Amino acid sequence: MDKEKRLEAFEKMLETIQQNYENTEKKMAQLKVEGKEKTATYRQLMGNKLQYQNMLSMYRIYGLLNDE
Repeated sequence: MDKEKRLEAFEKMLETIQQNYENTEKKMAQLKVEGKEKTATYRQLMGNKLQYQNMLSMYRIYGLLNDE
């Protein structure tokens, strides 16, 4: 894989992680409004959110994430 294609893949991965993080937050907020914070679904979303946060943190550590 050449450098340009590799960079495109990293950029696509970052975009997907950011979208998944935002979607997860929205789903969690909706479940919270419904009083479903103790459901398995909510807890699974929390685990996913933490995973996405960790991945985004790694991008920040290596200077690959432009925080706005």
